Amino acid sequence: MRLSVPAAVVLFALPAASAADLEATLAPLVKDHKGKVAVAVKHLKTGEGYYLNADEPMPTASLIKLPVLAEAYWQKAEGKVDFGKVLTLKKEDKVPGSGVLTKHFSDGATFTVRDAARLMIAHSDNTATNLVLDQTGIRPVNERMARLGLPNTRINAKVYKGKDTSVDPERTKTFGLGSTTAREMVRLLELIDGGKVVSPEACKEMLALLKECEDKEMIARLLPEGVDYPHKTGAVNAARTEAGIIVTKSGPVAVCVLTDDNADRRWVLDNAAQELMAKVGRAVYDHFSPVDKE
Repeated sequence: MRLSVPAAVVLFALPAASAADLEATLAPLVKDHKGKVAVAVKHLKTGEGYYLNADEPMPTASLIKLPVLAEAYWQKAEGKVDFGKVLTLKKEDKVPGSGVLTKHFSDGATFTVRDAARLMIAHSDNTATNLVLDQTGIRPVNERMARLGLPNTRINAKVYKGKDTSVDPERTKTFGLGSTTAREMVRLLELIDGGKVVSPEACKEMLALLKECEDKEMIARLLPEGVDYPHKTGAVNAARTEAGIIVTKSGPVAVCVLTDDNADRRWVLDNAAQELMAKVGRAVYDHFSPVDKE
C-alpha cells in the first residue's frame, strides 16, 4: 500500500536548484520503499521545507509520547501535575514492550513523576508512560494538541490497555496507540524549539530530555558523530516513526518520517523502514550543511 509520491509532494521556499536536489534525493527513497511513507522537513530559521504525504494521518506508535510529555509540562505549569510527586510501582501497572520498569524494577519501587517522564522519553518506557497518563489524563493531551492547531495528533488509550482505556475505539482500531501527521509533528517541534510550548524554560527541559532518547537505529543512525539531535521514535510490527530536530551547519531542521503497512516487519537493525529513515536523515543533514569553501 503506497501513496502516490508525485501527487503528494510539496516543496516551497527553496531555490529551484536546491528544491530539485532535495526532491531528487528523497523522493526515490520513498518510491522504492515497500510501505506507506510520509515525510516533513522544515528548516527552522529559513522556513525552507519539503513535504511528502505530510497531511496524511498515520499511526505514531511511541512517537505519541512526545505530545504526552508536552501536556505533562503544561499541567505542571498550571499546578495540576506535581513533578515531585512520588509514585509507587504496582504489579498491575506493569505492561510489556519497551522500557525498563517492567523488567528491572520490583513491585513497590518508588520514583517521581519527573523520573517517569524521563523514562518515557529516554527509554520509551511503556509502564512509565501509563503512569504519566494517570497524572495528565488521556483526553487533555488531545485537547491541548487541537488548541495548538494539531487536530490529528491524538493519543487513543494507555499503552497495552486499549481495550479498557480507549477514549476513541474507532481510532484505536485504525491507528493503535496514537495518530499524527508528519506536518503536525514538525510543527510541534518548531513550537518547542521556539520556546512556545508552556515556556522557554520548559521547552529547554523538553529538548534536553529528547536528546537522551536512546533509540539511534533510525534517523540518527547515519548522522555525523556529535551532531545534536533531540528526537523521539516509535516502532510496532507494521510501522516505524520518528521526529526530531537535526542541528545542521546552517541551523536546526525539524524532520518527521512516518511509515506504516511496511512489508518488512523484522525486528532487526537493517529493517527496511529503519534504513529508509536513516538515509532520509543523512540526506537532510547533508542538504542543509554546505561544505565550507576556502
